[in-house]
Amino acid sequence: MKLGLIAGNGRFPFLLLDAARAHGTEVVVAAIKEETDHEIDARAAADTGIRVYWLSLGELSRLIQTFHNEGVTQAVMAGQVKHKQIFSSIRPDWRLAKLLLSLRTKNTDMLLGAIAKVLGDEGIQLIPSTSYLEPLLATPGILSARAPSEQEQSDITYGREVALAIAGFDLGQTVVVASQACVAIEAMEGTDAAIERAGALMQSLADDPSTLDRSLTVVKVAKPKQDMRFDVPVIGVRTIETMHNAHATCLAIEAHRTLVFDRDKVIELADHAGIAIVALVHQ
Repeated sequence: MKLGLIAGNGRFPFLLLDAARAHGTEVVVAAIKEETDHEIDARAAADTGIRVYWLSLGELSRLIQTFHNEGVTQAVMAGQVKHKQIFSSIRPDWRLAKLLLSLRTKNTDMLLGAIAKVLGDEGIQLIPSTSYLEPLLATPGILSARAPSEQEQSDITYGREVALAIAGFDLGQTVVVASQACVAIEAMEGTDAAIERAGALMQSLADDPSTLDRSLTVVKVAKPKQDMRFDVPVIGVRTIETMHNAHATCLAIEAHRTLVFDRDKVIELADHAGIAIVALVHQ
C-alpha cells in the first residue's frame, strides 16, 4: 500500500513521513508550494520509497489525479496550512472553486471536511493525522518539573471554558489568560502569534500599577468534536520559546488529543524557563 501525504508547513510532515517509512510504507508526498519545506526533496532523494509532487494550494483536481496515478487509496494531512491562504491570491481550480462556493462558511472544519469528502468520493480515504504518531500524543498529568501554581490553576480552569467555547465555533484553539481574564484569543493568525500578541499587550501595561498580574497562562484545547483527520492541536519547541519570550509561565493542553513534538526538548526548555506544562483529560 502507498500512503498519500498532503504536506503543510513545519515538522509535522517530516515526523509522519519518517514514521510511515519506519513501518515500510511507501509514501507519495503532495507538497504544497506555498507551505512545505523544500527539505522534503532531500528526503526523497535519499529514499526511493518516497515520491514528491509539488502542487499549488488551489490544485485540488491535480492532487486527486496525482494520487490516482500513483495508486494511492489512503491519504493523510500533516502540517499546518495557514487559514489566511483562503484570502490570498491563490487561484483555485474548477473543482476547488466549486467546493468553496458550496460552503456556508469557510472555517477550517467546513473546508477540510468538504475536501475529505471529495477525496473519499474519488476513492481516497483520508485517515487520522495522528496515524503512525500515537506515541507523540500527550499523556495525562504534569509533564514539567513544576506543577501549576494555585493562580495558574485558576487561570487554566477559566481558560479551558473559554477555549472550548471558541473552539466549538472553529475560531481557534488557544486562549491566553492572566488573573482569570482573557488577554488574547487565537483566530486566523495561529497559536504562536496569539501568544506574542498577549505578551506585547502585557508589556505595554507594565508601567501601569493597576495592570493585571503579568504572569500569562496559555490554554490550548482540541475542538469539542475534534476530527482527528485534520487540525489536531500541536505543541513543540517553538511554542515554549514563544511563551518564554512573552513571559508566559504555564501551558495547559489536552491529553490524548494533542501532539507533542520533540517532547524531551520541550520539557527541558520548559523546566529551564520555569514553565509548568499540564495535560488534562477531555471531559
